[in-house]
Amino acid sequence: MRQADAGHTPDPLDVRLAARLAALRTAHGWSLGDLAERTGISRSTLSRAERAETSPTAALLNRLCAVYGRTMSQLLSEVETEPAPVVRAADQGVWEDRASGFVRRSVSPPHGGLRGELVEGRLAAGADIAYDRPPVPGLEQHIWVLEGALSVTADDVGHHLGEGDCLRLRVWGPARFRCPGPGDVRYVLAVVRP
Repeated sequence: MRQADAGHTPDPLDVRLAARLAALRTAHGWSLGDLAERTGISRSTLSRAERAETSPTAALLNRLCAVYGRTMSQLLSEVETEPAPVVRAADQGVWEDRASGFVRRSVSPPHGGLRGELVEGRLAAGADIAYDRPPVPGLEQHIWVLEGALSVTADDVGHHLGEGDCLRLRVWGPARFRCPGPGDVRYVLAVVRP
């Protein structure tokens, strides 16, 4: 590990890497002591790396990648580029499930350096989509209806949303989105990873 010079501003990549390492440890629910036991790296070294006080060596990163189940390339790709501050409408990916009448626009797509994303959803009148589980247990969602009506069932609790209404929840089990009509529904889905 290279020690940061006193009064020297850390490299922006090292700062993003430090934040990502801290986020990975937190996501696993590990203390610095837990991580030290799993990697054989001292708590103080891990703490300095997570605060960008030092720049980790390849060997240290390799040990961390091993416990986090990722390659060094994966880890570095998560921090090498800053997310674009502006996502132009023309660059927002749109995916359509014609069978269910669901159109999904990725307004603010996911990025390794960010925990949240924004999705615009459109459901045709009568459309009904059931998800047997969340992609990530405990996923935080905020569903804001812009036009029309939407029925959402999560954890066996039903919610009917009209224009302007917002539902906030964490999803632990099956969920269902249904457009009762008479017209289509358009809504914003804010997704925040735990």
